Amino acid sequence: MLQFSESEIQAIKERASVSMIETLKNNNDVVLNHDTLVPETGIATWNLYYFCPEHGVRLTWDRYKPKSHCCPVDGKEFTGEPYDGAWWRWLNGLNAKACYDLGLLWQLTGDNLYLEKVTGILLKYAKYYPDYEEHGGIPYNGPGKANAQTLCEANCHLDFARGYDFVKGQLSTEQQQYVEDRLLREGAEFLMKHRTAQLHNHEMKINATVGVIGLILDEQNYIDFALNTEYGIHYQLDHGCTNEGMWFEGSIHYHYYALQALLNFEKMACNTPYSVSSNTNFLKMLKFPLSLVLNNGEFPRLNDSIDGQQKLTHAHLFEFAQRQYPCELFARTLASIYQNISRDNIEALLYGVDELPTAKPLACHTVHAKEAGITLEFDAKNDNALLFKHAPYGGEHDHYDRLGIILTRQGKEILPDLGTTGYGAELHCSYYKNTATHNTLVVNQHNQSPINPQLNHYLQDEKATVIDAQVDWTQEEASVDSHTIVQWNSKSYQDVKYRRVLIWLDNLLVELHKVENPHQQQLDLTYHVRGAHKHPQQMVAVDNPLQGPLARMTQTRLSAQAQSHELIYKVEKQADYSQHIWSNQPCQILTGYAPDNPAISDLAYSLVQSTEPQFNAVVLHDLSDEQSVSIEYIEWEGDRLNCTFVKDGQEQTLNYDLASCAFDHP
Repeated sequence: MLQFSESEIQAIKERASVSMIETLKNNNDVVLNHDTLVPETGIATWNLYYFCPEHGVRLTWDRYKPKSHCCPVDGKEFTGEPYDGAWWRWLNGLNAKACYDLGLLWQLTGDNLYLEKVTGILLKYAKYYPDYEEHGGIPYNGPGKANAQTLCEANCHLDFARGYDFVKGQLSTEQQQYVEDRLLREGAEFLMKHRTAQLHNHEMKINATVGVIGLILDEQNYIDFALNTEYGIHYQLDHGCTNEGMWFEGSIHYHYYALQALLNFEKMACNTPYSVSSNTNFLKMLKFPLSLVLNNGEFPRLNDSIDGQQKLTHAHLFEFAQRQYPCELFARTLASIYQNISRDNIEALLYGVDELPTAKPLACHTVHAKEAGITLEFDAKNDNALLFKHAPYGGEHDHYDRLGIILTRQGKEILPDLGTTGYGAELHCSYYKNTATHNTLVVNQHNQSPINPQLNHYLQDEKATVIDAQVDWTQEEASVDSHTIVQWNSKSYQDVKYRRVLIWLDNLLVELHKVENPHQQQLDLTYHVRGAHKHPQQMVAVDNPLQGPLARMTQTRLSAQAQSHELIYKVEKQADYSQHIWSNQPCQILTGYAPDNPAISDLAYSLVQSTEPQFNAVVLHDLSDEQSVSIEYIEWEGDRLNCTFVKDGQEQTLNYDLASCAFDHP
């Protein structure tokens, strides 16, 4: 066995608790307590089709109902494709996972029931795998054999290989040859053939799986392919990270997904010449996103992140990391993970230190990551946080929301990033993955064409924090060394320039928006709030005038044209939250409701609308409980803004020169 030495597995057996063993058994109940079911043809499609198209939640998978699939929200039944094929993909995943988990159980208990189950699964897949037909059609992805995309193929083969490593010594020579030739080598060769020449988390997973198979089979060609070729592991690390350690795709979920693949390889390679720990970006990638934990204890759902993936639950990464590279940051990360759950888990058993050092859980703090294009400001006094996304274009998993913001008050996201749902669900492309469903500027209700923002100025002192960034669509579109599908509208954004300045004060966010709109397109400065509108009397009910993602908006109301507006929202378990809006020309506000994530409740949308060729706006977000802010006077001439407002009964002024980025708040 390659994964653990005899002495290591003996020590693991001695530490294993009854509850750990029961957890492994329970987690594999479907496979363990049923006849082994393996598809005889390549019938499986994509697990991300297995979502309710209305609510965007995963359907309930039932071992006894391969042709009936129910929504857990309302019990609605779905039949036929794409759900039937996704059911088989789920089964393939359970079978592959069981190879690893039950192989480990056999090592821990010596119970031949587990050995026989793993052996049966491996031999059945080895029987059918070479004859599975290639199939696919999943956006952005290469084909599969057992499944419909190369990534899923890699995920399953990783567990097949690690499970085989646990039981190999108990198989006959003929059985070993059968599994190695017809399953593991067939899988590795297929993955090598279909690895794409791109930077991507998929290619990290493919590389890691080929590398693991190479280590287990002692196949140098596979190891070299995984590590040292163009678009291999070292190439991905060297070219796919910022100097700060952020993965280029801009999604924290996919950042750690790429690392999960890498650590599956490193857990086997750490004591060999093939360890990747010497790559300088390896530890940077482990550490960087930990600095972005919000004051709700979760990661921001930037770009593609399905609901639930924002949770810090990564024991499978940080137990190993703390053992191999002990530091206070990893200790604090594990303290966060184990705040409300026991450490009695398999990752701690296999890879953790005997006793974790005493450490405080991670806490939100201010971070300005210029290359990653993320600035997180934390006001510890009031427990408020602001995240500003001025990140470069990230490719496939991007959400076209340059200069978007997230705002939390007292640990609650009131201006959230929604992330997304399963990619096979209608809501993914039609709603969540769009500029219009983010807190930023939208033109003609179309997606922003890819652009890399420019950071003009960052200032932090005892009075305020100022973050000034802009996007200029007169410049060439941004691109990445990664395959993409055009999901934007370049014509709508042609020649538009958008500048957003955030001024972070005590319990107050002041925003300056400057938009050059030479073709007088429809501008919608968009906010969505986890709350409910408290409408002023002058707003009237109207039919929803919007097309595109927000055509689904309900209860739409429209204000009169005016230079000044006040919007108030009722927020559950908090005081009201208000926005005070001023613009250089009269504008109107369109409000309504559209889905949150998951789509079982709604957000309150507000769109500040204008078609002016030069649109300037000031927005004050009052985060206090007293709602004591009001705008007294604004003068915006050319590049210079003078603003006077009253807060807590005191008159305050601020001045900002957009030409020189000079800020004054006496």
